[in-house]
Amino acid sequence: MARPPLTLAALATAAMAGLEVRAARAHTRGSGGAFDAVELHSTDGRRLLIRAPRSQTAESEQSSDLVAMRALTTGIRSRLPFDVPAFVGQAPIGPTRAVVTEFIPGAGRTADELTATPELAADVGRAIAAIHALPAGFVGDAGLPRRTAAEAREAAVAVIDRASDSGRLPAALLRRWEEATDDDTLWRFAPTVVNGQLGADSFLVDGDRVTGIVGWAGLAHDDPAHDLHWVLTSTGEAAERTLEAYVEARSGDADAEIARRALLYGELELARWLLHGLDTHDETIVADAVGLLDGLVASVHDRSSESLTTDTGPVLAVADVERMLDETPRSAAQRETGATMLTDSYDVSELRRHLDAAGSEPVDDRDDQDLTAPIPLDLSDWGDATPPAATGADSEDRPA
Repeated sequence: MARPPLTLAALATAAMAGLEVRAARAHTRGSGGAFDAVELHSTDGRRLLIRAPRSQTAESEQSSDLVAMRALTTGIRSRLPFDVPAFVGQAPIGPTRAVVTEFIPGAGRTADELTATPELAADVGRAIAAIHALPAGFVGDAGLPRRTAAEAREAAVAVIDRASDSGRLPAALLRRWEEATDDDTLWRFAPTVVNGQLGADSFLVDGDRVTGIVGWAGLAHDDPAHDLHWVLTSTGEAAERTLEAYVEARSGDADAEIARRALLYGELELARWLLHGLDTHDETIVADAVGLLDGLVASVHDRSSESLTTDTGPVLAVADVERMLDETPRSAAQRETGATMLTDSYDVSELRRHLDAAGSEPVDDRDDQDLTAPIPLDLSDWGDATPPAATGADSEDRPA
């Protein structure tokens, strides 16, 4: 059951001593999200966001996000050309807690919209490169996951083996993926700091500029290709510009095979979707995954070689990716990859929440700027009484 905006606004005043709220409005990307989220305007001009998880999975994701936000110190954030949510307070609500962060202005965009113009596509590439250029020491200091190139390959092999053991994986794909994991050159890379759950829904933009990135529960030291696979699902005309700008910004530090590994990770999302359906005993998901796998086979069947190459085009249509991510819990996804992430990646929601949650937001409260007008608040008469109910309290989308 969604919590009314006024209830969360009152809770924020308990989380932050001295906070006076003058307006609040529901912050959502649609119904069925994992969080109840409300944007707050204080009397001193601050804009805040309060989020309360609706499930245990969402609560775990939020906890991991908090660990990451605290690891991203002021010094680390100063190296990034965009804003990252900053923790400002929390308060108990029932069996869980609500967390207040600074609100980051900007609008959400689809993968195609992020790569529709050369200017924005390039800024997206530079934003990802800035994450990967961060010094890795703080990751270990914060106790966040660290994975070597060999461990990244082992994790991919584990997903392939599980999918193969299911008997539902086409032989052509099994051969294609095994060739990729057997190719030593593909796995000669230096791990970097990664967001770990990066997807189109992670970005907030204003015009042709990335203003913020949200959803850091998967922060780790890992294969940088994990943060790029979503780009290959885009059909935006400037999608290649994102990869070009990324490589340029890395100034020679990007390995030559990063695009091929990103493509592999994108294709393995189909395997994870299949495994999610099997794990949850959902034959509808299984059938859907089998159909998507068959479609991938058809897309490479006529090629002279079935080895992994980036000229195969997008692995999935953007609509398919967003649907998968919106239906899959992120935490599950991480289990499938063998990653030691603390929470959900794909923040395109059950696959995003389940996987690397493949979510259109692993269900999360991405800062949507298409909000209704602020709702004036007058909290002076509430006293100890229960805050008045408000309609339209919607949840924010995003997971695992």
